[in-house]
Order: sequence, then structure tokens, then C-alpha cells
Amino acid sequence: MELTVLGCWAPYPRAGGACSGYLVRSGSTAVLVDAGHGTFSRLSGIMNFRDLTAMCISHYHPDHSVDLSAVRHAIGGAIRDGSREGLLPIYVPEEPTEDYGRVAAWRESFTIHPVDQLSFDPKGRRTANIGGIDISLLATRHNLPCYALSLSSGGRRIVYTADSALFPELVEFSRGADLLLAEASGYHSDWEYLHRNHLTGSLAGELARDAGVGRLVLTHFWPEYDVGRICAEASSVYGGQVEAAEELKTFQI
Repeated sequence: MELTVLGCWAPYPRAGGACSGYLVRSGSTAVLVDAGHGTFSRLSGIMNFRDLTAMCISHYHPDHSVDLSAVRHAIGGAIRDGSREGLLPIYVPEEPTEDYGRVAAWRESFTIHPVDQLSFDPKGRRTANIGGIDISLLATRHNLPCYALSLSSGGRRIVYTADSALFPELVEFSRGADLLLAEASGYHSDWEYLHRNHLTGSLAGELARDAGVGRLVLTHFWPEYDVGRICAEASSVYGGQVEAAEELKTFQI
């Protein structure tokens, strides 16, 4: 598998940048995970969007989902002009109902798979298979319904925290991942403000350490902050390999 970062900023991008969006590929399968501000433009620069296999949205905050509208129009247009066959499967939360209802109405472009209607795996987590990539989802602790994702193929596994506080089930969900893509929304000094809904760099390092992951990639950075400082705070706790997500950087797993 490979993971390409399309955007890494939150809740707004740096000048010329993009918010959360990640492309996971295995063989001919291409899954877009989240679609924040500017991510569809990044995606279109590295692949033909018509070749997307599926899309997963962790939650409906705009920095993770606003470019759903761009994908909708691009896929719908490609279907109409005959350059794509078939709707794009998308996996989305059912809450908030207003957001879900808006997306569910876009049936000229999407086949809708509500996460809460997916089958359970043996550990009681929602699961799906997308073109040979096994996906499981865990409800996180955030101020909007949100899901972390595990993506596995060929014996390798990526875990993406999406937006979440640190809690024991997230540690277990991340355990043994080859690559943990973890949000790191601020400095340790922001703990009081962030810890109920987000990870700081040090909390991401704690998660990586306790879950025994192979490598840690940090993302979801506040645009005004020093990314190097956030990585250093994570490294001081984790002790393993810590890297910063960078737009259009690809990680081989």
C-alpha cells in the first residue's frame, strides 16, 4: 500500500495549501480518505479522478468534507459524458442528519454506504472491503460524530485517527499498525483547550507508544504553528520514527 497526503492543515489551510485529505492505493484500488478544503485539486494533479474506487469521510467538519461537493460534480459529469462507468461508492456517517441528508441526495454521483449500516467484524467494529483493501472503523471522541479508519492490504496496515481525543479503545484500534496517521492539532501547552476533542503532538506520541506502531506520521496541523515543534513533542514521548505529513508526499507501507 501507499499513502499520499493531499492536505494536512486544520481548520483552514496555509496559503496555497489544503486541509485533511489522503489517497490510499493498493494495486489498482484508489481510496480517497477525507476531502477537506483544496484536496480535490491536489488529487486531480496526481491521478485521474475518474479512476477513484471509493471514498471515505470520517466526519462532516468542513476541513474534512467540504470538497465532497467538488467530487460530486466531477464524478457526475464524468458519468454523464461517458468517461466514467458507475457511481462512486462513499462511506459516510449518518450524523448529523442534516449533513448526511444533503450527501445522500447526491445519487447521480454516489452510491451511499452509511457507516452505521455496515456489518461488524469479530471485534465489533464496522467493516467493509474496498477493492481488496479491508477497512474497519471506530467511533472516536470528538464534538461531531467521527470515525477513525484502519486500512489493510497484503499484510500491511494504516490507521488514521481522524479527529479524536485519546481514549483506550483508540489505542487498541491502532495497535500494531505499520503506519499511524495521527492528528496533532497543537502543542502540549494547548492540552486544556484540545484534549477533549483532539490530540496534541505529545498525545499522538503517547498513542503511538502505547499502541506499538511501526511509524508515526503527524497531520492536521494548526497553520500558524511550528510543525517541527509538534513533531519534537511527539518524538519525546514515542521514541520511534516520527514524520510530518507534507502535501503530495507519499509513504510506502
